[in-house]
Amino acid sequence: MTIKEFLVSFLMPEKCYETFFVEFHPHVACFVFVLNKIFGFWILLDALLEQLPQLLKILWRRSAVGLSLTSALLQLYACSCPVLYAAANSFPLYSWGERLLTLVQSVAIVFLIVHYRGKTMKGLWLLSAYTAAMFLLGSYAAAAVVSLLHESRLAAAIASKGFQARMNHINGHTGQLSSASVLLSCAGSLGLTFVTLQERESFFLTAAHILSTCVSCVLLAQICCYRSRKTILKNRNR
Repeated sequence: MTIKEFLVSFLMPEKCYETFFVEFHPHVACFVFVLNKIFGFWILLDALLEQLPQLLKILWRRSAVGLSLTSALLQLYACSCPVLYAAANSFPLYSWGERLLTLVQSVAIVFLIVHYRGKTMKGLWLLSAYTAAMFLLGSYAAAAVVSLLHESRLAAAIASKGFQARMNHINGHTGQLSSASVLLSCAGSLGLTFVTLQERESFFLTAAHILSTCVSCVLLAQICCYRSRKTILKNRNR
């Protein structure tokens, strides 16, 4: 596959390719189209892999130091809502399978945080209660309740990032927080913000995505700042 075939197949129509690479004309509509495509890929990548680097880092380091349990629980709630909504409305699995994968990763992260704090039984009870709650909501909750839960997922995700940022500030370090997960989250939030602005969604939804992007950027900045400071201190102590 040539570069042209790749670009035309995945990123832009042939007309835009000709405009960019033959005529060398920066056409605004084509530029926006390409950005939408790129951000679409980022959003999908974020949905599939955001939690995976964090999970792998916890397992590799055998530690969850610096990770906020409140943040993880809110993230679990945010991941549960789309799955619950899709299951309650009998959507085909292929349309929400990636959400289920993210949910499993979030469940594992919550359990590992509790486990590495020396409270394994508490973690098992927590997961049992969560499973029971999901089953009851999926089986007996009214459609209006499920819809309300689904609409609250973004607020929960923003709060999750906020609690983690607060813990980082209190601790003065980011602990086992995965920079890859934060970077994916930041890119995904930025992509959703861009797409929302293009589609001219409601003001509150757009504002929520912008806020989510800002909090993700705060987390990313904390990782960079605290690790840079740690490196400087190490060099001074040599």
